Amino acid sequence: MQAILSLEDIKKSYFLGHNELKVLKGITLNIFKNEYVSLMGPSGSGKSTLMNILGCLDSPTSGKYVLNGKDVSKMSDNELAAIRNKEIGFVFQQFNLLPRLTAAENVALPLIYSGVSKKDRNERAEEALSKVKLQDRMHHKPNELSGGQAQRVAIARALINNPSIILADEPTGNLDTKTSYEIMDILTRIHTEGNTVILVTHEEDISAFSQRIIRLRDGVVETDLQNVRETETNLNF
Repeated sequence: MQAILSLEDIKKSYFLGHNELKVLKGITLNIFKNEYVSLMGPSGSGKSTLMNILGCLDSPTSGKYVLNGKDVSKMSDNELAAIRNKEIGFVFQQFNLLPRLTAAENVALPLIYSGVSKKDRNERAEEALSKVKLQDRMHHKPNELSGGQAQRVAIARALINNPSIILADEPTGNLDTKTSYEIMDILTRIHTEGNTVILVTHEEDISAFSQRIIRLRDGVVETDLQNVRETETNLNF
């Protein structure tokens, strides 16, 4: 089976004057199509830096990163931006919705950069919102939505370009337990429909939704284990 994402000896350092801070110290791993993976680790483990590299938000200092058959390790900022828009759907802890836009307009934003017509943008935004059971809130602005509804809008936006990977960074960090599980049910359903999902979290109960848990410590992979999912999910909430 060919990996949708392949990292080979990825290292990342930051330089403060003449001092080198080594954050990632040689990460090698493969993630395959339709896997559901959690990245975990304590503060300072390198998981946020790894997430930025996986999401093409940053480039490694050395090593090779192949995403969907393309070597993105040495791409320019503009090339990385194009890859991000096409290949990766992002879900963040802070939702990152524009306050003056409606839910549908927020969802449709990535399509503007892809040159999609307004009519098609509206149709696809409505379809994406229906996937997260939020079509009745499509004309509401973020301040008219609950935290859980706002995160559903963010998930719909992540799906709008049919990306190869959904990358969710602490997607339940600002939500209560009940709402967190509702969001995880949505991500689980998205995975069962064929998407590859990479979840960055520090919460054990949230990582339990995934099939595979990769734990980082001090810039290296400490463990990489398959997970037997025992969490009961309700996909018809």
